[in-house]
Amino acid sequence: MLTVFIATSRRAATLERVLSSYTELVTPEGGWKLVVIQNGGDDGSAQVARSFSGRLPLVVFSEPRKGKNGALNAGLSELDGDLAVFSDDDCLPDQDWLVRFRAAADSHPEYAVFGGAITPLWSREPEDWILRCVRLAPMFALTESALQEGPCDPARVWGPNMAIRAAPFEKGFRFDENRGPDGSETYAMGGETELTLRLAIAERLKCWHCADARVRHIVTPAMMTRGWVLRRSFRFGRCLFRESRQRGAARDPHIYRRPTGIHRYLARNLAALPFARTSCADRWLAARWHLSLSAGWLFEASRPHRRVPQCR
Repeated sequence: MLTVFIATSRRAATLERVLSSYTELVTPEGGWKLVVIQNGGDDGSAQVARSFSGRLPLVVFSEPRKGKNGALNAGLSELDGDLAVFSDDDCLPDQDWLVRFRAAADSHPEYAVFGGAITPLWSREPEDWILRCVRLAPMFALTESALQEGPCDPARVWGPNMAIRAAPFEKGFRFDENRGPDGSETYAMGGETELTLRLAIAERLKCWHCADARVRHIVTPAMMTRGWVLRRSFRFGRCLFRESRQRGAARDPHIYRRPTGIHRYLARNLAALPFARTSCADRWLAARWHLSLSAGWLFEASRPHRRVPQCR
């Protein structure tokens, strides 16, 4: 059996669409159940979720503390079976989504963490500047097309589509509640990646990319604006600093960047800014994106950091 977890906050209309797609899922061998955690202020999301009780193997409850990772940690009390599957309240799965995860987990017992493919579901046709200038993977939580079936880096397993065996959670591992969406504009991304990296470092758990376990991430018009993309790049900068610090502490140097590196990166982009502004709109946006990422990195670097416990 496997258990699917979704934390939702103020997305009643989207949640209804998502849960409707869940009613079409093929039941995996051993069965499944769905846990929906309504997080923070309620816009009717819990009521929407409960309306599916007759059509889904559903558990619904509320976690008043704001923060997606805190909501997921609360939801883990409902974990049944040997596999925990995580997705978001704006992702539509393929009908065989759970069947694919079940098959991957059963076929690869030496792997404990599984990531699936995440493709965009554009709410409207994206403007050309998005496709030309925006790094689609980190900005819209999409997996890269080059990622093939097989072993993968823990940082390539992302929250909208991932599964983890129950054993680490039974040992006490939990998501870091100081990361992830919390209602603010500047939160640090990478809450799920932090956990997969921690599991790989502390427990030597291996990760597998299951290319056929697919979800479509709804990209709304509000996300297809320059302002949203620049705010996202700031959050991405915070995430990169934390990931580099986490890997550096584990003596994994291939991604670790020292503070001098980001300062050189910032200086280079500041020097290019006047030229970018007078050349073309694409260069100007790209320069602002890099500066916003640098600002997020430096903001994170200036903050006191605590050690995240391996278990809770």
